Amino acid sequence: MTDHATSAAPLIEIKGVSKRFVKRLDFAGKLARRLGAGLEEETVHAVDGVDLSIAQGEVVGLVGESGCGKSTLGRMVAGIMPPSDGAILYKGRDIASLSGDDKLEATFAVQMIFQDPFSSLNPRMRVEDIIGEAPVVHGLVSSRNKSDYVDEVLTKVGLDPELKRRYPHQFSGGQRQRIGIARALAVKPKFLVCDEAIAALDVSIQAQVINLFMDLREEFDLTYLFISHDLSVVEHISERVVIMYLGRVVEAAQADALFAAPNHPYAQALLSEVPRLDQRKRDFQPIKGEIPSPLDPPPGCHFHPRCPQAFEACSAARPLLKTIAPDRISACHLND
Repeated sequence: MTDHATSAAPLIEIKGVSKRFVKRLDFAGKLARRLGAGLEEETVHAVDGVDLSIAQGEVVGLVGESGCGKSTLGRMVAGIMPPSDGAILYKGRDIASLSGDDKLEATFAVQMIFQDPFSSLNPRMRVEDIIGEAPVVHGLVSSRNKSDYVDEVLTKVGLDPELKRRYPHQFSGGQRQRIGIARALAVKPKFLVCDEAIAALDVSIQAQVINLFMDLREEFDLTYLFISHDLSVVEHISERVVIMYLGRVVEAAQADALFAAPNHPYAQALLSEVPRLDQRKRDFQPIKGEIPSPLDPPPGCHFHPRCPQAFEACSAARPLLKTIAPDRISACHLND
């Protein structure tokens, strides 16, 4: 794999980004509260103060258990939802403050490939329109040249252009995911957010799609944020790995260093669950307890109720992300 320098200026920078979802009380709830029922509006803390920078050409793997906020973070980076706090910068400029052509450039530059190729494609549109609509509407290609352009993009993702008049239901899961990738590529992006992009596919197809991602990266100099809960896939394709737990980044490091010796207790527990041939006789031990509710996250370090190494400070104060080695950060009181 090509080694891209991480010292380059960040293509995408995430600064103190948080996302909260507030569930408002409906009429019945407000009435019940007036009658003394003690009901309150509920706030889900999906993402909690995340800092992350991704350099041009990097492949960054973002991992964590379901419900840790990684997909929400990906959607904010892709501009699908706004952050509650913090800023997301594209080439050093806050995307939220951009307008006109600059806004359009940033919007095209960051595209998202979704987990489920069955629901992310419009079933009433032909593939030609799914891929060609955005480039035509935004003037990247003329309507006269749309058909040829779609042929070109379909060829790039390994699909027969003859199939472009078909509807999504006439394709297999792997083919649909390729159509989703083609739709993202059609607006000539610089950065792709891949949200569990191979999770819904058969194992035999997963390898083909991973190889396609790597080929496209080399051809178009793409940068990836690869969101996954499958650590073996992340280890295979990522140069740098970021681990999230309950809305916070707990550790980030070069992939080989992190998989060789994880620092944060959560990272250690997560990586110990990856099946390995040299550990076949070892008893499998899942992480104790359930991930706490983002409605009421624990104080201090979010992981402390499940951490085998927790001590008094862990429940009292939030550990800060600190540099513990070159190109490596971790948020754990054990490093103090």
